[in-house]
Amino acid sequence: KRIFLIIMFDNIAHTYDFLNRILSFYQDLIWRNHVSKRLKNKQGILVDVATGTADQLIYGLKRFPNALYGVGIDVSNEMLLRAKEKISKNELREKASLLAGDASKLPLKNNSADFATVSFGIRNMDAEPALREMYRILKLNGKIIILEFSMPENYLVRYLYILYLRNIVPVVGGLVSGNFEAYRYLSRSIEKFPCGEDFCKLMANSGFKGIKFRELTFGIATIYEGSK
Repeated sequence: KRIFLIIMFDNIAHTYDFLNRILSFYQDLIWRNHVSKRLKNKQGILVDVATGTADQLIYGLKRFPNALYGVGIDVSNEMLLRAKEKISKNELREKASLLAGDASKLPLKNNSADFATVSFGIRNMDAEPALREMYRILKLNGKIIILEFSMPENYLVRYLYILYLRNIVPVVGGLVSGNFEAYRYLSRSIEKFPCGEDFCKLMANSGFKGIKFRELTFGIATIYEGSK
């Protein structure tokens, strides 16, 4: 699965940001801002896991002015190339660095980060080993914030959402990116991934405490928080 995901994300990197905006109707920017707000008035080192093209890392550093430094980690070199360009464009080269790495074996020392964020990446990982790794790198009382797609509880919203995921997302994503399988995978991964209380249990099993979650946009996305 790891090799499949690396190849897939390398292949769609060139249209990744554009399709995120279009397929979410620009809601992804609002959702990412919810993550950044939870960093407000804090100070420390931020690690963004599965950073992709660094959207969340850049959002975090711009809305988290007290951040000492930010590190973005991803397995896809093509994503990291685009992330590097965006960091330069946003004049954040002195406050951010990028590392190639797997979430199940983060290239960071124990107790080295104050915050860990993951936006729309945890479902692409083996979740519990990745959560344990983020627990490892966080300092005592360090905070984890995870943003991920979820399945709405409301029957009608859920029904319409599944129709959209199965019939619209693969077609639009495939036509724009040239990779239909990547956006079929996106739909399948969202439907299968545990959300709400089920995901909170995975966080608790990995050692996190003070866990809470909040549904966004009728439950299409959910934000999770916990601390070490």
